[in-house]
Amino acid sequence: MIQLIRISDDLPDGFDALLADAASEGVGHMARLAESWASGGQRFDRDGEALLAALLAGDLAGVGGLSIEPAAAEPARRVRRFYVRPAFRRQGLARTLASALIQEALDQVDLLTCNAAASPAAAPFWQAQGFSPDTSGPWTHVLRRSRG
Repeated sequence: MIQLIRISDDLPDGFDALLADAASEGVGHMARLAESWASGGQRFDRDGEALLAALLAGDLAGVGGLSIEPAAAEPARRVRRFYVRPAFRRQGLARTLASALIQEALDQVDLLTCNAAASPAAAPFWQAQGFSPDTSGPWTHVLRRSRG
């Protein structure tokens, strides 16, 4: 069973293994997360922000963050620091984590952005979650809450 928890005080147990997996794949944003967390630079603790951990059978399988999007002309959020460990992929975990972040963002604002340039699999994944390609800002994809 997939369990999502909000990270607030410390990075979760198992983060070192997640960090090592990311580094072995050449993914640097988990190291940036660790550095900014340690320095207090970004803790996802402002209103509208969140950092979630995804656990599978009690093991840390992935993380994903939601922050304020400073580059948008309207109030917006950005999905960032999103990573699922290779051993836990293809089990619905990324979709569950993304869905929680999307729901939280679109409960607050009409626009959500992400940068899917980190890996070749990222763009198709985010498009499957409803994002559209968009390079009008420092992002690669956007999701807009539908009115209706």
